[in-house]
Amino acid sequence: MTHAIEAQGLTRRFGRHDAVDGLDLRVPAGSVFALVGPNGAGKTTTIKLLMNLIRPTRGSATVLGTDSRKLTAADFQRIGYVSENQRLPDWMTPAQVFDYCRPLYPSWDEQLFEKLSIDLDLGARARLRALSRGTRMKAALLASLAYRPELVVLDEPFSGLDPVVRDELIRALLELPAEKPCTVLISSHDIEEVERLADWVGFISRGRLEFAEPVSSLLTRFRLIEVIAENDTTPAFPPATDNDWWFQGSAGRTLRFVDANAAHADREQQIAQTFPGCSVRISPLSLREIFVALARRSGAGARKEGAR
Repeated sequence: MTHAIEAQGLTRRFGRHDAVDGLDLRVPAGSVFALVGPNGAGKTTTIKLLMNLIRPTRGSATVLGTDSRKLTAADFQRIGYVSENQRLPDWMTPAQVFDYCRPLYPSWDEQLFEKLSIDLDLGARARLRALSRGTRMKAALLASLAYRPELVVLDEPFSGLDPVVRDELIRALLELPAEKPCTVLISSHDIEEVERLADWVGFISRGRLEFAEPVSSLLTRFRLIEVIAENDTTPAFPPATDNDWWFQGSAGRTLRFVDANAAHADREQQIAQTFPGCSVRISPLSLREIFVALARRSGAGARKEGAR
């Protein structure tokens, strides 16, 4: 199986609003794929469609080779799912939750469970309702990893958690045994944490997938361009500029923009020809800086559409 998840034209309409709009998505098997985007972009709705928690208005998706609308209990024995809004039986202790789950999954690995239980410090004996949100999230993650699922789906798992708990959750994911690799799909707007985990990133905006590619390709493709004039004038940003050049601002003699296709063979020559007589400084961008530039561009596009 080349792709653990495939979606074609996946759409979900609520009233007159398309929360997910014709989304095409392919998550490579064995990857850690981050679905990122601003709040309200459609990430959680996409996850719910893939997990058959809501039905698509149109389009389709397959998860581990099965139509997402036909996922059965046997399919969910191969899938681990953790959501920030997941409801757990809060009258149980963590140990009772694990005892309940253990016989439901033939692939439950007791050795892996014991290791993760220690790593996540889940010896609490109180009922879940009395425990912190971070501890409840750790219990949900452990219950979803102990049976070695082929696919782990995480919907905003780090939201509202303190840095120590985030680190423990990430470490648990990074230390999963390598002899049986699984695919991880994580939706998040917490880019610092995603950057530590993901090898693929898909950016979703207004329910549409703008792109999906390896992190290494993304970091190569985006650059910050600073154009510095020799005199006291500010360089002018070309009005009919390349669609891959995104204006970021100007101050004094310096113009700044993001180049979203900096790997293009003739890019440096094109920049020099566009800004003759200026010096140019080209700098790499972090995944967080790329996300901010994308979110700003997406927000500007939404405002333009709303003004029509």
